[in-house]
Amino acid sequence: MVQIDWAEQAGRLRTSAEGEAGWNRTVATSLVRETDKVAVDVGCGGGGMAKALAEALTADATVVAIDSDPDVLEQAREHTAGAVRCELASMDDGAEPLRKAIDAPADLIWAAGAVHHAADQQAAVDALASLLAPGGRLALAESGLPARSLPWDLGVGEPGLELRLDHAQDRWFKAMRESLPGTVPMPYGWTDALTRAGLSDVTTRSILTETPAPLSDDERDRLVTQFRHRVERLTLDAEPTHGHGHGHGHGHVSPEDGEWLSPEDLATWERLLDPDGDQYLGRRTDLFVLSVRSIHLGHAPR
Repeated sequence: MVQIDWAEQAGRLRTSAEGEAGWNRTVATSLVRETDKVAVDVGCGGGGMAKALAEALTADATVVAIDSDPDVLEQAREHTAGAVRCELASMDDGAEPLRKAIDAPADLIWAAGAVHHAADQQAAVDALASLLAPGGRLALAESGLPARSLPWDLGVGEPGLELRLDHAQDRWFKAMRESLPGTVPMPYGWTDALTRAGLSDVTTRSILTETPAPLSDDERDRLVTQFRHRVERLTLDAEPTHGHGHGHGHGHVSPEDGEWLSPEDLATWERLLDPDGDQYLGRRTDLFVLSVRSIHLGHAPR
């Protein structure tokens, strides 16, 4: 069983929204049209993309931020400071609650890291596609390439630590999907899912983001916090909590056969993430950020 406490994640999602403001602005500007009147961020998390959409659209346009957790939605409401309308709804309940929350056909729907939390991902894509106005677009931010931020040899532990963290997270994700009640496999890619939902002119655009070494103090702090969260999520003795919702990253899933991280790697991470330790990542000058995120876009018939 997936154990997620979205309220517990709310603060981290707000921080992520603030840290990714530049990326959100770039993507929002590339997606919107001058004629767009209604844009929606489904599974809005901290409201980063909703805010960026509001800034990119004309003053008479409406942006709706939708999330299934009230605490997360409150963070989005604070972050967007009245620029968007925030509504409580969940993809778990199908298209109608979302349609009621939006209150008009959408010219643009954005869903980042949200659909992969739905037990039936194709049904979720179908529901989102049904909310589009003629010629409207559905943009899914899913997949890409694993981010890279660490040298291969850190001088502590076995080299290749970041690669093994990615592998552990991949196994975690597989278990998360399998643990969803009523989960339905989707053995094809996101472009096929958009096409099966009746959308056309389906394309994928991947955006490379690079922040070379040396990082600023704030950039390094954010990166260390991200690694700390990833490791905590994969730690076997995490306190189980129950929650619900879609679109905010991941909670804890207990492995059935062994730990996600080896004891050796876990001990290495503890050293790297200890601010008082001699190997603390936050004091390194060779950290960087290199990531590639993919956006899959489909158009509704006119």
